[in-house]
Amino acid sequence: MKPEKLIVDGRRLDGRGPNDLRKIKIEAGVLHRADGSCYLEWGGNKVFAAVYGPREAVPRHTQNPLRAIVKARYNMAAFSVEDRKRPGPDRRSVEISKVISEALERVILTEQFPRASVDVCIEVLDAEAGTRCAGLTAAAVALVDAGIPMRDIPVACAAGKIDGQVVVDLGKEEDNYGQADLPIAIAPRTGEVLLMQMDGHLTVEEFNKAFDMAVESCGKVSEIQKKAILQRYHAVDEVIE
Repeated sequence: MKPEKLIVDGRRLDGRGPNDLRKIKIEAGVLHRADGSCYLEWGGNKVFAAVYGPREAVPRHTQNPLRAIVKARYNMAAFSVEDRKRPGPDRRSVEISKVISEALERVILTEQFPRASVDVCIEVLDAEAGTRCAGLTAAAVALVDAGIPMRDIPVACAAGKIDGQVVVDLGKEEDNYGQADLPIAIAPRTGEVLLMQMDGHLTVEEFNKAFDMAVESCGKVSEIQKKAILQRYHAVDEVIE
C-alpha cells in the first residue's frame, strides 16, 4: 500500500534524516570452501558473496592471454522477496551481473593473472532495496579476503529523490514510490566512478546533489568495510598464535 508521504516533519518513514544510512553489518571470511567470502546486512538486505580464484579460465576459448577475466554472478533467491521470484537468472540479474563484473574488473590487477578467471558469486537471501550496491560492497570485501590484488577496495551506495527531496540509501517504500534512484560505485582512494546508473528523473542541480551525497555515503560504508577486514585478520592472527 502506497504511503501518503515518504517524509514527515523532516524525517523519513523509518526515522532517518536525508543523509542517514540504514544499519550496516559486514563480516568477512564466513564461508570456508570459498577462497574469500563476506556476509553483509544492509537494512533489510542480507547478502552472501563468495570469491573463487584466480584459477584457470574454462572453457579455454574464454581465456585472455594478457589478463584474467572477472565473472560476477548476481542472484536473488526465490524467497528473497514477498512475491516469490522464479528461480534462476532473469533479465535484471543478468544486467546487474554485467555491471558488477565491469566495476570489479576496473580495480582488480587482472594483468597479473593471464588466462585465469576470478569468479564472484553474489547471493541475495533477503531483499529490501539497494541490492546491487549491497552485493558489490560485499563482493569487494570477499575479494580482499581471497587475497586478490586490487588498486582499491570498491564500495557502492545510492541516492535518490522522494517527495521532491534528495536523500541517500533508499529503503523499500522509497525505492518503490520515490521519484529517482541513483546507485553509484567508486574507488574511494582515487574517487574514480566504477558504476553509475539512474532510474527516474532529476534536474541537473538534483543530480549533482544526489551524486555528492552518494559519494559521501560511500566513504562511510568504506570505513565499515575496512573494519570488517581488520577484524577478519585480527581473528586469523589470534588463531595462529
